[in-house]
Amino acid sequence: MATVMRLGRDRVFSSSLLLILLLVFLLTSQTLAFSSPSAFVQNVIYSNRIAIFSKSYCPYSIRAKRVFSELHEKPFVVELDLRDDGAEIQNVLLDLVGKRTVPQVFINGKHIGGSDDTGAALHNGELQKLLDVKIMKY
Repeated sequence: MATVMRLGRDRVFSSSLLLILLLVFLLTSQTLAFSSPSAFVQNVIYSNRIAIFSKSYCPYSIRAKRVFSELHEKPFVVELDLRDDGAEIQNVLLDLVGKRTVPQVFINGKHIGGSDDTGAALHNGELQKLLDVKIMKY
């Protein structure tokens, strides 16, 4: 009788352990999916009015950020050189926009491009339209 009870207890323990391991696996895989570089990039682009993927030392990135500073706008900036997953994020950008160079600028989910594209959009008024910003002309 004791052996039968022990076998039943072992079977319950094994089933419980299996259930716990399954739950841990499912929760971990969902967490990894949400924290993947691709999910991160999509979240940044669509959760922020202005998003810039940048490198802190890059003169082109600095120039693009300066454009928004002069418009008194505060973009959400991802400094790829300061992140462990920066190279992976650049690969996601390559898949998304065909370039892995920085900066890559997005406004209201729309890809603007790099530094030169951002400057051109400023000069032709597209940037102001996308941001709904009025520029004072003197």
